[in-house]
Amino acid sequence: MFVVFAAPLLSDNAMRMVEAAASLPGVRLGVITHDSADAMRHLHGSVAHWKVADIMNVDQLVWATRELGFRKGPVERLFGAYEQLQVPLAQAREALGLPGLSVQAASNFRDKARMKTLLRSNGLPCARHRLAPSVDDASAFAEVSGFPVVVKPPAGAGAHQTYRVENMDQLRRALAVQPPSATTPVLLEEFVRGEEHSFETISIDGQSVWHSLTHYYPTPLHVLENPWIQWCLVLPREIDSPKYDDIRNAGRRALDVLGMTTGLTHMEWFRRPDGSIAISEVAARPPGAQITTLVSRAHDIDFVHAWARVMIFGEFDPPERRYAAGAAFLRGQGDGRVSAIQGWDTVQNEFRELITDVKLPEVGTPQSSSYEGEGFVIVRHPETLVVEQAVARIVSLMRIDLS
Repeated sequence: MFVVFAAPLLSDNAMRMVEAAASLPGVRLGVITHDSADAMRHLHGSVAHWKVADIMNVDQLVWATRELGFRKGPVERLFGAYEQLQVPLAQAREALGLPGLSVQAASNFRDKARMKTLLRSNGLPCARHRLAPSVDDASAFAEVSGFPVVVKPPAGAGAHQTYRVENMDQLRRALAVQPPSATTPVLLEEFVRGEEHSFETISIDGQSVWHSLTHYYPTPLHVLENPWIQWCLVLPREIDSPKYDDIRNAGRRALDVLGMTTGLTHMEWFRRPDGSIAISEVAARPPGAQITTLVSRAHDIDFVHAWARVMIFGEFDPPERRYAAGAAFLRGQGDGRVSAIQGWDTVQNEFRELITDVKLPEVGTPQSSSYEGEGFVIVRHPETLVVEQAVARIVSLMRIDLS
């Protein structure tokens, strides 16, 4: 079976996906990227490669897929994990007659304003929003919704270019930098107060067959607004607890409304102080923030390998949730390059038996531009409370100094 994976760059995450897909029995893999094939040398030429100038260009995707097919045999799957690529991939699949998420469904997931309109029109709980083509339209929404409001691009990903404004002056100043227009509108949302979570789901032929949950401490937007915060993410073990019935039901209904068929989705949602829930947005791709690693540790599986199998064969064997898992993200204090790492010896002494994965920066490396920060420590334990206490303790003990 010859399948093609597409990604702009052969990053560490993309390479894990390439290696996972290439390792599946009976799979021959082609890869389309902007990069050269140098990063795949260790695969000893077993992966076919085609370089394009613009992977977001549907014509180039179609051309590259056809060229790979001429050389290696008929292509049976075309897929990728990069959020911005999901609609072009769907358009290319349609042109090539390949199975996978439809153009309409991919657009439902990618266009956040369209997504929220669909969810609200189907009675699903989500934040009020408006796609504003002008400053006046944005101001009118803010007056009705009340401040603060969240401003974001309609096709954003991972909270990038997302920020909160507290009053009308801040809103007008923010929009003056890049004024909205009919062709480049801005998405405004009600600012939802409460605890933020995620809900991951694997679907096969439109049926949800597995789910996972996470808790963010604090919310990602608060993290982006405060670069010094060392934050945590926890996957509880009790994903089937009755206290999650509401989001499990709403999440699965949302996927039906958006048109999910086969694949992995990442939903961000809130629990308000009154206990009600609100869906923020949903992405038809693997999650970031080390969630795939956390899922792997919580279930004792290789979740990237499992995702590749879903995308290629449409198969998934739901694993047992054996542990809770958590990530403590280490963000540098100050500006510049890493000058010191504080507290690591103490953390090792206290949590050696819980730690499964560690990424620490080297002294002298530049400050990271990622919201994950300079590194992380991942822990797991059969009891969720132990994991919650461990990650909170780790971020209190460790500090990455920048100067």
